[in-house]
Amino acid sequence: MPFIKTRDGTDLYVKDWGSGRPVVLLHGWPLNADSWDAQAMALAEAGFRAIAYDRRGFGRSGQPWSGYDYDTLTDDLADVMEATGVTDDATLVGFSMGGGEVARYMSRYDGKGVVAAGLIASVVPYMLKTDDNPNGVDAETLAGIGAGIEDDRPAFFKTFLQQFFGVGFITSPVSDEIVDWAWGLAMQAGLKPTLACADSFGHTDFRADLAAFRVPTLIVHGTSDKTVPIDATGRAAAKGIAGSQLVEYDGAPHGLTVTESKRFTNDLLTFLGR
Repeated sequence: MPFIKTRDGTDLYVKDWGSGRPVVLLHGWPLNADSWDAQAMALAEAGFRAIAYDRRGFGRSGQPWSGYDYDTLTDDLADVMEATGVTDDATLVGFSMGGGEVARYMSRYDGKGVVAAGLIASVVPYMLKTDDNPNGVDAETLAGIGAGIEDDRPAFFKTFLQQFFGVGFITSPVSDEIVDWAWGLAMQAGLKPTLACADSFGHTDFRADLAAFRVPTLIVHGTSDKTVPIDATGRAAAKGIAGSQLVEYDGAPHGLTVTESKRFTNDLLTFLGR
């Protein structure tokens, strides 16, 4: 079943590997489900069922004009879970933008069927810098993302992904080929979805959603994340989610699922086997 149809008729591409307790993987912006391949394969080999899908507008999924707000994106997640028969004993793991869908699912659907959650380099609880969120990202910086994409999307993402993976400021940056691979994933997305989702993850406030987390929650974040600053997100989420486990990767950049792939995969498997 490579595609499922959402309630508004959008086709979503779904990868469903292995069997066992389901783990649903929500990818980051501007990538797609392939960015989870290393973890999905490890999960399947460890006896879990790994489900990853391309967010609407990205990868092989449909590119409708609308529906890039988090309520609709979370309805898409619920539709994927229903279509794949994930009704209980599920773990939701969201990377970067994907953390927002996890948080909104916990509140919008009261965590139906979910027994554990993961927020990995996630935008939760709030990216935007405001008077009551002083560690966030300036509105001007977030606006610059859209301007850069509209001016020269291929060039923007080449630079963006170098920062994403810490090229130039960590001791063991990824290869040029990794950046090129991620760039190829990013360029599969439509222009409208890319811009609309950047607006959504930059301006959606998930602070009210944190109380809905009533399951064990793993939070992993790099201390050198220049894309999603840890103080406004990972550390704040850990304070707001009762009983959560915060694991900080010292010196790691935003794309830690790749730069720290083996460590992160082991931490995730350990958490799932708790």
